[in-house]
Amino acid sequence: MFDIKNISMIYDMDSDEKMYALNGFSLTLPDKGLVGIIGPSGSGKSTLIYCMSTLKAPVEGSIIYDGRELMGLSGRQRENLRRNEFGFVFQKHYLIPYMTALDNVMVAGNGERPALKKKAAEYLSWLGLKEREFAKRPSKLSGGQCQRVAIARAMINSPKVIFADEPTASLDHENAFNVMNILKKYSEDRLVVVVTHDRSILSDVDILVEMWDGRLSNVITQTERMKDE
Repeated sequence: MFDIKNISMIYDMDSDEKMYALNGFSLTLPDKGLVGIIGPSGSGKSTLIYCMSTLKAPVEGSIIYDGRELMGLSGRQRENLRRNEFGFVFQKHYLIPYMTALDNVMVAGNGERPALKKKAAEYLSWLGLKEREFAKRPSKLSGGQCQRVAIARAMINSPKVIFADEPTASLDHENAFNVMNILKKYSEDRLVVVVTHDRSILSDVDILVEMWDGRLSNVITQTERMKDE
């Protein structure tokens, strides 16, 4: 699904010492499965998924998604792609504080309100929220519950790809593993890309991408990891 070729992202372009967030590498990802991207702060892992999701544009190289060169799309086309085919989960849930859990999911959806309401309720139930919690605002939900609402919001349009940037960083270990189990289940039919600095939550990924200083230091499939164990 993603064919990334010789991608580079450079900050301080006019400086004598250019800073490479991404430093000229290539990567191919399939159309489904759970991909974990790990590396220390400043390794370029978040920049990579921002480029893949069209939130940022690389200065060099190309990103081909589903046969389309992303940098060749217009601003409107990229916006439609993010709305219809991509879903996003971040470290902070970014829920709208005056909206209920159900409305926070529905606000990102496409379609008629009755169908959206039904779908949002189904996702929230699947993610473990009780029906009485659907009407609660974020301030009345726990951190783990808010992150589940954020995941339901990311899934509401059944996106082909979910990008998750440090989705468990603000959660305790139990909730972190619950979130990863949810994303793993979703990845059975679609692609989920998770950025993290916590290797412990990536035990079930299908592909592990290790980054260092804007480069790929290793790409390991689940089969290869099992052989080494």
